[in-house]
Amino acid sequence: MDNPLPETPRVQTPAHMHSRIWLEEPEADNPFAARAAYCHGYDVYGDMLGRAGWADMIFLLFRGEAPSPLQAAALETLAVALANPGPRDASVNAAMCGGVGGSPAAASLMAALAVGAGSSGGSREIVLAMEAWSACGKDMQAWRNRWAETAAEPEAIGIWPRAEHPAGFDPHGASASTPVKQVLARLSELDSHSRAAWLQAHLSEMEKAAGHPLSLVGMAAAAFADLGFAPQEGEMLFLLLRLPGAAAHALEQGGFGHKRFPFYRMELQDGPQGKRP
Repeated sequence: MDNPLPETPRVQTPAHMHSRIWLEEPEADNPFAARAAYCHGYDVYGDMLGRAGWADMIFLLFRGEAPSPLQAAALETLAVALANPGPRDASVNAAMCGGVGGSPAAASLMAALAVGAGSSGGSREIVLAMEAWSACGKDMQAWRNRWAETAAEPEAIGIWPRAEHPAGFDPHGASASTPVKQVLARLSELDSHSRAAWLQAHLSEMEKAAGHPLSLVGMAAAAFADLGFAPQEGEMLFLLLRLPGAAAHALEQGGFGHKRFPFYRMELQDGPQGKRP
């Protein structure tokens, strides 16, 4: 696949602009409408339409440069893998609650974002996992040392509570799920020198040292790091890429109504009057 973007941007954003990302030229008869728009110098509507894909645009917005074919393929793979966490996921379930309750579309998406922002399967865990990749790289002993040091550190006072498990690993599972292994294998095929490929080769060793199996968050963190994203960029992208599934399930549940809402089953052992018969 050839790079769909020109080798060099046609226009550079002038220094006096407040955004290094975006430049607009107004229409002659309407200063509030753009005649042309440039993303990091690339003519979005004049050159990119019909030549660039969604992953190209996202990469350009965040990284400020056109992706290589390999980078675009990796980002597309990751986007498909993260698009729908499924109704078991807390963020999707939050959106479903909004949908079945008749909340506006924005409220359902905001519920998904809020619930999906934490340090246990959420975007905060992506930040922690990517920071670990930055510190440890492909050094197995560095990972062991980091986990040992983190476990011994006292809990700091701040916005986020202390993580209860190594970032990027599943606190509930016994082994990495099949989808995690499938995505990791695909990313490894794209680049045999990537963090994802190293992680696949050392998966058993990493999981044994962490005491938990690799999660989809851990796989995504390695992929974001391979693509050159900073932890804060990975956090934003993780939130963004998971919204399609939340939106679709919220709409579906709104159509089903509250009588078909998939509440978690509860088995009561004791009733109000003591043990049930």
